[in-house]
Amino acid sequence: MNDCKPIHFLLNDREIEVREPAGLLVLDFLRRRQHLTGTKEGCKEGDCGACGVLVGAFDDAGRLWYQPVTSCLMPLGELHGKHLVTIEGLNLPAALSPLQEAIVREGGTQCGYCTPGIVVSMTHCLMEKRSAVTLDDMKLALSGHLCRCTGYGSLKRAGAAMADLWSADERAAEDGRLESQLGLLARKGVLPDYFPRIPERLRALQERLERDRTESGAPPTFRIAGGTDLYVQRGEEIPDGPVDVLNHHPEWCGVSRHNGTLHIGALTTFEALSHDTAFREVVPRIGEFMHLIASLQIRNRATLSGNVVNASPIGDMTMLLLALEADITLEHGGKERRLPLRHFYKGYKSLAKEPNEVLTRFSIPVPGETMLVNFEKISKRECLDIASVNSAIKLTLRDGVITGASLAAGGVAPIPKYLPESSALLVGRKPDESLVRELLPRIQQEISPISDVRGSADYKRLLLRQLVIAHFVTLFPETIRPESFNSGMQGASPR
Repeated sequence: MNDCKPIHFLLNDREIEVREPAGLLVLDFLRRRQHLTGTKEGCKEGDCGACGVLVGAFDDAGRLWYQPVTSCLMPLGELHGKHLVTIEGLNLPAALSPLQEAIVREGGTQCGYCTPGIVVSMTHCLMEKRSAVTLDDMKLALSGHLCRCTGYGSLKRAGAAMADLWSADERAAEDGRLESQLGLLARKGVLPDYFPRIPERLRALQERLERDRTESGAPPTFRIAGGTDLYVQRGEEIPDGPVDVLNHHPEWCGVSRHNGTLHIGALTTFEALSHDTAFREVVPRIGEFMHLIASLQIRNRATLSGNVVNASPIGDMTMLLLALEADITLEHGGKERRLPLRHFYKGYKSLAKEPNEVLTRFSIPVPGETMLVNFEKISKRECLDIASVNSAIKLTLRDGVITGASLAAGGVAPIPKYLPESSALLVGRKPDESLVRELLPRIQQEISPISDVRGSADYKRLLLRQLVIAHFVTLFPETIRPESFNSGMQGASPR
């Protein structure tokens, strides 16, 4: 391991430097190298949350933020200059924290295998909140966890017991900075007493690392953004080859808007996008859509570029970006080229991309007219599941007439499918029930679903029919009613 570049970070209350492959999973590093076995190995695909940890880093404004993530899909190299917190780093020296006591009191420990990751995520909820914690807050924190003993009721009761952790006076006195929040939680016994010193220690570490920064000379075998797909597919190979952990490109993150175009960095995560003010102005319901996609822990890691380049025919964010008529920018050797996302997919897992090109940016036009956007998804379970069929639509209107339309569907073709003919049919028309009835059979002519583990081809045709109806019922509830489409199965089979 001597040829590996040093990776320097804070692990709980310790500052450490390790020479390990940058692509080594954080989970494997913790359990096999550090013998911190409180972080459990479950599915190793990001689905169960047993391996949950917290990662703290400074944002562009110099504020320290923590995020709960699944360590089974995170490369060790990404921890350089950050703070990694495991369940061992949350334990108090001689007592349980109030949250841990509540979990025990409510019978939420069960077999205990999932408990460490659950405690990590619920503690993060307390760290993030600046006011009273609600049951919905705790349910969001638990969204990425599977309790094998079905102890969800007891866990929710334990979370609800934290609602009165702060008094009104304490909340009023809290000035909104994480530093003071950490001090308050340490005084309450929620966090160990080393936490309030972390911001200062982490700033000193980053200043030192910036002075000593050197560039890597080895050409990468793997480029890793969030890793939420790549590690599932090729996790055994990654630690053995040189990797480029792309988090050292801050210019590829974030959202900006100018000259009628929304520019989104390719490394922007799902969760960051859902909270971005500029994007919310264009897609106000993005928070609702995100509820159907992955879990909080995965959304903190998954990037837009990873979802698009993975080329899954059912990529959730890919479908939304197709409907938004996004262009992509590809870069190699200082040269850029731009093409519409709908032209990026040549066939199943085949891309209009050279091997060394990197996707760096998305560009989305923002028209002056009224714009409506909707996303729909059907999966075997509501949250944290792969879609059987998904779909997104964007409509622009002027004086009640559709002036622009783009419709995309997933799970019904070998590629994320943009539907140009169906989209064109909508332009120049008023959105009403007769238009939807005309649209349904046209859509069926543009798709070619196959039967697989997520459903038969006929079932997927039916699902897409229902999702398209849902688009129009959701966007035009005053004029288009779902019961109008209950009779017959028009448009559910090809003509």
